[in-house]
Amino acid sequence: MSASYPTRRRRTALIPAIIAVIALLIGVAIIESDGFTVIRYIVSIFAAIVGVFAWQARQWWWLVGLVPVVVLWNPVLPIVIGVPDIWLGLQYAAALVFIAAGILITVEDEEKRG
Repeated sequence: MSASYPTRRRRTALIPAIIAVIALLIGVAIIESDGFTVIRYIVSIFAAIVGVFAWQARQWWWLVGLVPVVVLWNPVLPIVIGVPDIWLGLQYAAALVFIAAGILITVEDEEKRG
């Protein structure tokens, strides 16, 4: 007789999403300084990483929120938004995208039980 185990799911995007949220919250404090460039690197890279995890999990709809983050926070070809209040709102909006993606992007555990 074979026991049926529930499918285990892993949240592969959770840790990169948490790191990005921490960077975004730090970025709120230094939004008008030169150190914000470092925040842009961190956020852009981790948005790409979370996007890859979303793609691998076949949850492509997350790319609607993550691709704009990659583009807006891109420090190599920066998009200049002169109003700090807009950046402030975008920081919080991006943090919400990362939190939701980190929690909801899941993949089936490939480990076989038996």
